[in-house]
Amino acid sequence: MTLELTKELVHRLPKTDLHVHLDGSVRLATIINLAKKGKIELPTLDKDELEKLIVCGPHTQNLEDYLRGFHIVNLVLQTAEGLKRAAYELAEDAALENVRYMELRYAPILHANEGLGLTEIVQAVLDGLEVAEEDFGIKTGVIICGIRNMDPSISLKMAELAVEFKNKGVVGFDLAGGEYKNPAKVHKAAFDLARKHNLNITIHAGEADGADSIHQALHACGAHRIGHGTRLIEDADLLNYVNDHRIPLEICIKSNFDTKAIKDIQSHPIDSYLKHGIRVTLNTDNRTISDTTITDEYMLAIENFGWDFPCVKRVILNGFKSAFLPYQEGVDLINQTLKELDKIETDQTKLVP
Repeated sequence: MTLELTKELVHRLPKTDLHVHLDGSVRLATIINLAKKGKIELPTLDKDELEKLIVCGPHTQNLEDYLRGFHIVNLVLQTAEGLKRAAYELAEDAALENVRYMELRYAPILHANEGLGLTEIVQAVLDGLEVAEEDFGIKTGVIICGIRNMDPSISLKMAELAVEFKNKGVVGFDLAGGEYKNPAKVHKAAFDLARKHNLNITIHAGEADGADSIHQALHACGAHRIGHGTRLIEDADLLNYVNDHRIPLEICIKSNFDTKAIKDIQSHPIDSYLKHGIRVTLNTDNRTISDTTITDEYMLAIENFGWDFPCVKRVILNGFKSAFLPYQEGVDLINQTLKELDKIETDQTKLVP
């Protein structure tokens, strides 16, 4: 018997979200509320008009265009209060659709425009997540980002910050920002520092640039996971390397379409990757900017590639296997998830006439 993978059923399944940006996932109502409280000038305080400016749509032509909305959001994320609230609400939104483990990422340097100290910025986010974990039972980790299109010295400073908060809630270091013509190897010093301190590394690569960007992330910078990896399909030999070494890909279908990394959903290589055996994971990237949820991401795969329950189960487990967690914590989460998935499958099968 095959299960009917309805949105309600997928919503119930335990899931991960390993690639989600804080500043791309702030509720529109919260942006407006924080702006009013802090007397911060936004282009508009009308929710519908703000949505048109921030949430992607037909006007979004590429990654750089996609990133423009973040400037508006970050206007209200310059205080400890705003950062704590945004982190708390993101964890709440994830928990409400049964995300059991989430890795939130952001670049602290983008939140220091009004004088807030870098350690204060990191602590505010961790404080928000700590309260959310208590309130909603979700487990979280933080990934600190350097920015490709900023001076490499800033990425090094972000790596130092990540090392400072290692084992205090920060689980990894990333390089985000405009990928095209901003090679990761320029920021090598930051990755060398992170690796020296045994910090997990994930790098945005193969979204706005080709497979060589992924090669560079792996071999010049030592990435343990790849953010997106959409264009890995362009290099068969590298694809086999990624597969053989079980390097996870943090796939975000909706945002890949929004940034025009793919021409349409059907042309996304995720299904090909999965059939090849690659450890693909599904993630939201930016819940608000891309108007998506992790449930929506799974439904895109189900509706466009015909994924059945075994496929969905495999990708869910990939997420837990790929988490930047201590080994035993990861094993415990995987075993717990397996039991829950098996029970849901058994219960749903009994309901099939």
